[in-house]
Amino acid sequence: MKIGIDIDGVILDYEAKLRVYAEMYDVLELKGKGIINKNSDLFQEAYGWSDEQNKYFMDNYFEKLSQDIPVLPGAKEVIYYLKKCGHELVIISARGTSLPNMINLAKNILDKNEFVFDKYIWKQKDKLKACVEEKVDYMIDDNSTTCERLSNNKIKTIYFKSVATRDLEKNEYLKQVTNWGEIYRFFKEMEKENE
Repeated sequence: MKIGIDIDGVILDYEAKLRVYAEMYDVLELKGKGIINKNSDLFQEAYGWSDEQNKYFMDNYFEKLSQDIPVLPGAKEVIYYLKKCGHELVIISARGTSLPNMINLAKNILDKNEFVFDKYIWKQKDKLKACVEEKVDYMIDDNSTTCERLSNNKIKTIYFKSVATRDLEKNEYLKQVTNWGEIYRFFKEMEKENE
């Protein structure tokens, strides 16, 4: 099986770190009122920031916060298990779209933690296109909009939901999880069914 895996918010706990600093930036520097659009996965839309405010946040926080991001609990073990089972693992990430150095920062953390993937696809704003071209059997992602779009286009999707993101309506192409233990259980049960 070919499994596509996002990095931020799925392997690395970057999204949680960004949310903390987005909130602090909104309070300390913008004197904002907090999130005004809970259904958006984009900070600019969620907080109602102008293009200039969003650019400032990206320029002053994104790279700095990418240093030494912790790996989510269980990610290393479950990814090792999936690899051991013979699955092809492909990183499909938007990293590098606006800040090219974000790719190297991610690669360094993945290398440091001894992750091994079969392929890396960076700068993917349109993950549907990448999943179709790669013929992935499953895509694991934490972005609710991406997961909704993938599952609506009949790509089997595992939505790695955090506390701060919205629930999605389940369908035959969408599985919602909150941690790597649930992903392990999902693939282990699938393995049993195929014995």
